[in-house]
Amino acid sequence: MEDFKNIFVLGIGLIGGSLARDLKRVLPGSTIYGVDSNDDHLDEAVGLGVIDHSARFEAINQADLVILAIPVDQANLFLPPVLDAIAPNALVMDVGSTKGSVCDAVQDHPKRDQFLAAHPIAGTEFSGPSAAIENLYKNKTMILCEVEKTREDLLAKAMQIFEALPMQIRYMNPHSHDKHIAYVSHLSHISSFMLGKTVIEKEKNEKDIFDMAGSGFASTVRLAKSNPATWTPIFKENKANVLESLTEYINNLTHFKNVLEAENYEEVFNEMHNTNHIKSILKGLS
Repeated sequence: MEDFKNIFVLGIGLIGGSLARDLKRVLPGSTIYGVDSNDDHLDEAVGLGVIDHSARFEAINQADLVILAIPVDQANLFLPPVLDAIAPNALVMDVGSTKGSVCDAVQDHPKRDQFLAAHPIAGTEFSGPSAAIENLYKNKTMILCEVEKTREDLLAKAMQIFEALPMQIRYMNPHSHDKHIAYVSHLSHISSFMLGKTVIEKEKNEKDIFDMAGSGFASTVRLAKSNPATWTPIFKENKANVLESLTEYINNLTHFKNVLEAENYEEVFNEMHNTNHIKSILKGLS
């Protein structure tokens, strides 16, 4: 890990900024540079101590470690030129929430072995440099894809960082990852956005509706506060899997609506009761 002296983080929002904060802690001898298309974000990140210095993309050849924490559709475009520019012993790591398209984008790149595809299962509904928090990744899961294509010495250094954070490691095929994440993350965000939309539209005519909104509503629509600039590219890149999960979800909603219309309350009960075992599946997750 001591070889990662100059760390460049592309995208200083919640994910990149939080990782920068933790890297400053576990790699105290390193210098963290931020690269972002928004100069105000860079100034804010320096002022908050999230990064040490702002930098331009052209300086990427000075990096020992490059972390791409930019929208996933942009990562597909930026990753090849980043690999073109880096030094022979530098590592590039992408931390976006879709992995298939980014892995495909560099599958034949001559420096493919200097790339590690990663997805930390962590986050909040907030965005921007001010959303960056320490220990966001503590005891969270880091999914790694196609590690066999990453150079062994670089992979070993990355694993030391994950251990220091500390994180739990899981290995997945990138396209399997995208299918599974559509169900457990991407569908959740769509549900939250659309529930929020439904209530907002109703509130136009019933001004007191939010006075009756309790903690259940607040927790269910929490994800609707997430940044659309982050999530639109995710839905774009994972369109096929998102549509599959969305279709199944709509079918379940339609079935519940039908049994309720038919006054089949035994089936209404069974629909909820049969899903209650998710409590045991999710036991221990926070």
